Amino acid sequence: MQKKQNRPYYTNRHSCFLLSYHLVLVTKYRKPVLTDNIRDTVFRTIGNILNERNCILLEINGEPDHLHVLFDAPPEINLLDLVRVIKTKTSRFSRRDYPDILNNYYRKPYFWSDSYFIGSVGLNTKDIVTDYIRNQ
Repeated sequence: MQKKQNRPYYTNRHSCFLLSYHLVLVTKYRKPVLTDNIRDTVFRTIGNILNERNCILLEINGEPDHLHVLFDAPPEINLLDLVRVIKTKTSRFSRRDYPDILNNYYRKPYFWSDSYFIGSVGLNTKDIVTDYIRNQ
């Protein structure tokens, strides 16, 4: 996925597109677990997953009990699958690397709430969403 000649959209072999998404994930029971090393692990893992799936991470930030991710994606991306992989891998890596911290919050292997929000972001509102996430 690449932008061509400083245009605001991406191109591939047969199409031009601009698909931007705002994803919000909330920790189970809104426990404030997204701090310090856990937060870094989650952010790094999300960046790696998006990169592997040919997505562009534009902004990521949040609070100890939730996070916001703004990213561009190619048209073939399956959003349901992407969110499932993000939630699974970030939970698995965080629980593997920081069991003592997470066991203080959860007795069972919880991390994320079952729900999430994902919305498409138009070109005109992308700057507004970017500023919002940046200032969390």
